[in-house]
Amino acid sequence: MTMARVYPGKPTDAYLFGTCVVDLFDPEAGLSTVKLLEREGIRVHFPQDQTCCGQPAYTSGFADEARAVAEKQLGLFPEPWPIVVPSGSCGGMMRLHWPKLFAGRGEQEAQAQAIAERVFELTEFLLHVCRVQLADRGQPGTAVLHTSCSARREMGSHLSSGALLDQLDNVTVAKQHHEAECCGFGGAFAVRHPDISAAMAGDKTDALIDTGADTLVSADGGCLLNLNGTLEKRGAKLRGQHIASYLWQRTGDGS
Repeated sequence: MTMARVYPGKPTDAYLFGTCVVDLFDPEAGLSTVKLLEREGIRVHFPQDQTCCGQPAYTSGFADEARAVAEKQLGLFPEPWPIVVPSGSCGGMMRLHWPKLFAGRGEQEAQAQAIAERVFELTEFLLHVCRVQLADRGQPGTAVLHTSCSARREMGSHLSSGALLDQLDNVTVAKQHHEAECCGFGGAFAVRHPDISAAMAGDKTDALIDTGADTLVSADGGCLLNLNGTLEKRGAKLRGQHIASYLWQRTGDGS
């Protein structure tokens, strides 16, 4: 896990780095993120030219290709505003690995380091920067939290996500067996080793189903794609939802 950081006061403006998974597969999570931030009085700025953080190439060992992707993002955040990312794994890539990618590259290294210091995973930002106090308007229910391996390790997202869920008075948070274990997605891992990945996803979904929860909640879209696909194949009733959508659904004004 990363070292403890000093959190700023709540800003008036923030950038949203939406991530490619949210953009392509779960735009509702992106819209819910905007609503959660705007409710806190924050003006949300979404640079239209953003694409990917470069993590798929980076974790596959292709540093040059990852750098080429990340380089396209460096100039998109010129103002000194926080950069909110609705994914702990993408947030970890930008905060911890961009400075490594551009080390020794002059102005690009300085840009990457400046961006890294302003990157916050969504639940971290809501909890520690906005200091939200959520009012639960939803019906009683049970949720189980899954946090991606890198989000847990690099951003501590399991702690901030859990703390926000604990604020929901009508939600019982169930604990799964082997909570820290991987769901089997791992980006390119699921493609390179499909049989191993499927077995890992099966173990994880067993643990999730055993909790009796009615909703799976996660702050990482890749894990949700993998787990929801596995749950659907198994005919399970349980389905996953991005935590941004879940929080807005339970605490929003219905808009």
